[in-house]
Amino acid sequence: MAARPKRCLVRRGGGRRQHGLAASCLRELRQKASGVLAIDKAAEPITIVLAEDGTIVDDEDYFRCLPPNTKFVALAKDEKWGGRSPDGGTTWLSDVDEVDSAAEKWKQLARQLKDDLSNIILMSEEDLQVLIDVPHSDLAEELAQSQTKIQALQNTLQQVLDRREEERQSKQLLELYLEALKNEGSILSKVAESETVPGKEMDVVDTGTSSPGTSAKTALSDHLLAVLKGKPAPELCLDSQDLELVVKEDTQALAAALSWDKQKAEALQQACDQELSKRLQQVQTLHSLRSTSKGKKTLPWGDWLSSKRKK
Repeated sequence: MAARPKRCLVRRGGGRRQHGLAASCLRELRQKASGVLAIDKAAEPITIVLAEDGTIVDDEDYFRCLPPNTKFVALAKDEKWGGRSPDGGTTWLSDVDEVDSAAEKWKQLARQLKDDLSNIILMSEEDLQVLIDVPHSDLAEELAQSQTKIQALQNTLQQVLDRREEERQSKQLLELYLEALKNEGSILSKVAESETVPGKEMDVVDTGTSSPGTSAKTALSDHLLAVLKGKPAPELCLDSQDLELVVKEDTQALAAALSWDKQKAEALQQACDQELSKRLQQVQTLHSLRSTSKGKKTLPWGDWLSSKRKK
């Protein structure tokens, strides 16, 4: 029985530009490497070595024992392995790693939906968009569903995304309205104060937003902090796990990490807590519907999507 092709990552000695290819044996790897790396016939035969430590791979059985995505270097005739690349052998793989990670991400998200469609509610906006962008045929194959149902699923994902955006815009309008009222009240207060005490200067009050004596640190990732600080209504962008991390974070540490005052950080945590509670309640509702659906393990796709659109 012929061996299954194995994904391999190969580059020239001393080079950083890499190529991904599939080979079922060492002979095939040499042939394909010569082609994709444009190694002249006069420079053959090539030698295949492990990129990590320069081990020569010249045995078919040894090649078959290597895991997928092993990193190889193809050395032309009379060329010697010069050691790992200056970046430790990782920079030249960045393009393939990004492609592989993107493919793995949507498949991982698809498996979550396959286990339970209500996981849609718990996903971040970024995750929802990833699944929306997957071609119908690929997602249908991964979920073992017809393309018609996949189209309905992606429409539902888009509706969830649209509702979050509408909710964000509503919150922004409300915040602008409240800020306008606050500014108007502040202006009127200053005018009244200046009229009653015209010669008295206003005292500058230290709000104490920065306390050099404290050095609280946050465990939140830089990406999550950037979302919290840069996105309006950030609680709508996050998935359930990130929401829970924000809620459980020390308020003082969160405020310091975002360069906010403690009151603003508390308001953010409350918003994240409310969003998380709302999503969990929606999941519980769908699970309740599922449990009453003739005792089936999962709610039928058509019924689930119909119930989701009604909400």
